[in-house]
Amino acid sequence: MALPVRQQALYWGLATAVFLVILWYLGPILLPFIVGGAIAYILDPLADRLERIGLPRWAATTVIVLVGLFVLVLAVGFVIPMIIREGSALVQAAPTYFEALRDWLTLRFPDLMEQDGLIRRGLTDLGETIRARGGQLAQQVVAGLFGVVNALVFIVVVPVVAFYLLLDWDNMVARIDELLPRDHVGTVREVAREIDRTLASFVRGQGTVCLILGTFYSVALMAVGLQFGLVVGAVAGLITFIPYVGALVGGALAIGLALFQFWGDWLSISLVAAIFAAGQFLEGNILTPKLVGSSVGLHPVWLLLALSAFGSIYGFVGMLVAVPVAAALGVIARFVLARYRESLLYRGSDRPADPVEPGE
Repeated sequence: MALPVRQQALYWGLATAVFLVILWYLGPILLPFIVGGAIAYILDPLADRLERIGLPRWAATTVIVLVGLFVLVLAVGFVIPMIIREGSALVQAAPTYFEALRDWLTLRFPDLMEQDGLIRRGLTDLGETIRARGGQLAQQVVAGLFGVVNALVFIVVVPVVAFYLLLDWDNMVARIDELLPRDHVGTVREVAREIDRTLASFVRGQGTVCLILGTFYSVALMAVGLQFGLVVGAVAGLITFIPYVGALVGGALAIGLALFQFWGDWLSISLVAAIFAAGQFLEGNILTPKLVGSSVGLHPVWLLLALSAFGSIYGFVGMLVAVPVAAALGVIARFVLARYRESLLYRGSDRPADPVEPGE
């Protein structure tokens, strides 16, 4: 005999509360395991593909982890320090750029830029604020990434966790499936498949898009000689998961820097603008349709809300789990809405339910 719905809701609610409390207290300790699990989840399809071509699971996992470690060493040794150096230099140079902008506006629009005018004071204060706070922000980001646990432990534990989880991923999924409540196993599997589809589309697909566009922007901007091109490209690629925002923010920043650096050299300025136009074409017509698909069910506003909420409550660990939790909640919400539209509570009478569109 199945448990009453009220008791089931109580038990699942308690389980969720316990999970959140554990995340609250053990967040710093769980960070390497969450990162390792995320890496294993992202790379599992690649391991499956290597298995299909004849490699045993342990060999496929070993190859993937070794290649990943090689890429990590290159990133930590070369790319990340360069981004940090350029970011710090950009923060230090920001007041100079704001002063140049203020002088240009004063020359062109003297009525708007009076000595004690609001716009003039605002530009000056903004430049000084960026200089004062920008360094602190960079230090906080680095501290959030590597200060939660010892950096050496983090670097050692994450690959080990990723290796063992990736090695045993299929067995873990099967064991979890065996523990599902038998009365609801079909429904749970259906919802889990939808969550996996959404996560696969967004995390794997959109993550790949961000990486490709960030690399394209950085390499192209450095090729045309733009100062701080690496950090501008990295920022544009990092926020590409928000439609149009990555290109708009990165393009505005790059073109603004190009105007200061290449003033009068309209060819170079046009090349910078063309890079972001090409990136938008590449993203909208090739990368996103191929790697992400037409819909992943994660609205950008919902995603930003989840990142903000979990980041403020649980810190960096919360930001890591925000995307999968947002995806799971979105899928569950669509499932509940679909059942609600089939119910008498929605229809109001005992008549056939309205057809539900796929994906709703």
